[in-house]
Amino acid sequence: MTAPHQAAPAASKRPGKRPGKRPGKRNLPPGALKAYIASLTGTSLEYYDFAIYSVASALIFPKIFFPVGDELVGLLLSFSTFAVGYLARPIGGVIFGRLGDRIGRKHVLVVTLMLIGVATVLIGALPDYSAIGVAAPAILVLLRLAQGIGVGGEWGGAVLLSSEFGDARKRGFWSSAAQIGPPAGNLMANGVLALLAATLSNEAFLSWGWRVAFLASALLVVFGLLIRLKLEETPVFKAIQAHGEAPKAPIKEVFTKEPRALLAAALSRICPDVLYSLFTVFVALYATKQLGMTTGNVLGAILIGSAFQLALIPAAGALTDRFNRRLVYGIAAVGTALYIPLFFLMIQGKSVLMLTIGVVIGLAFHAFMYGPQAAYITEQFPARLRYAGSSLAYTLAGVIGGAIAPLVFTALYAATGNWFLIAGYLAVSAVVTVLGLAIGRNPQTAEEERLLQEARA
Repeated sequence: MTAPHQAAPAASKRPGKRPGKRPGKRNLPPGALKAYIASLTGTSLEYYDFAIYSVASALIFPKIFFPVGDELVGLLLSFSTFAVGYLARPIGGVIFGRLGDRIGRKHVLVVTLMLIGVATVLIGALPDYSAIGVAAPAILVLLRLAQGIGVGGEWGGAVLLSSEFGDARKRGFWSSAAQIGPPAGNLMANGVLALLAATLSNEAFLSWGWRVAFLASALLVVFGLLIRLKLEETPVFKAIQAHGEAPKAPIKEVFTKEPRALLAAALSRICPDVLYSLFTVFVALYATKQLGMTTGNVLGAILIGSAFQLALIPAAGALTDRFNRRLVYGIAAVGTALYIPLFFLMIQGKSVLMLTIGVVIGLAFHAFMYGPQAAYITEQFPARLRYAGSSLAYTLAGVIGGAIAPLVFTALYAATGNWFLIAGYLAVSAVVTVLGLAIGRNPQTAEEERLLQEARA
């Protein structure tokens, strides 16, 4: 790949110009920017689908799908369907993780996008309990299951799409593309829901308004498909195929050859998951029921916090390319444990401003764990097992992290009437994450650089 430098020797002799560089041009790896955008847009669209379900499970579904008479029971039943999405993720991780290491990243990402999109549109069209009785919550669970399977296969591929086109020495930044998806999707979802809630009466919003947000995802999914269908396969996977290194049984190999990597990667994910559930799901319940704030107040705070994350997540990923990744990640986890009690004290005055500031700071702590998370998880595994290993770690951790977090928050609050045990729960999750970082490994780029060099030769 030296021809461009040889073709313009005169340019390298100009005063103030570095040899081999053209003014105003950055030496980005071929296809890296396109892959970054594709990873970002794809996961943003899919997490839009997932995010509207998260908000709806706290504010809408207990009333229209689980009208059991007892508000707490209805809420717990609704949060149970929220958990189903996380419990289904390992299924997606196994199915699509295997396929991603066997047949490639691109084809799998097209399927996962379609799976989540179709499930979300069908939720928007699903009749409620008053129309079809118990069939309504039963079908809701099945559609939530499909959403979870799709997300379980999506994350690993989206991360590899951007990181395997990018510079291995800057994996923290390039991998962060997929990590921007959740706050971007959350921003879009809460924006749509906030607009609907502000322009419609409460009766209209509960009757049909919330469905608009779900049905609108059809347009977003079509847009995402147009982008992904134009992508090429990653150069790293091409090199793996060219050398005949694609694994025959990647799931088995991960469990038998990489158990420590799997454990380290999975544990590192617990605190970010629990923290995100607190600030995007439970806070909506706590602020409206306990503090008497409106749904618009809460959604507005989450919107602002998510907007800050759009910049903080890639910045955090890039920061860990310059400093020790595990150290930055660990500091954010410890900071989370110390911050949660302060957050609850901040909002006891029922100030919307303090709620907004508190959510912004909380999601900032999340960003400094979530930004480098993709790079940390993927670099625990060799390239040939990276899709399967990363997907398994990500999805298995979700079962004991984000899946049960809203249920645990609600149960702890119902049992005690205060936030003390909730803060303790976050502290325990932070300890678990620090343990995962302690047994993990630092970035090792030799294999990645070799594969990329061979692929581009």
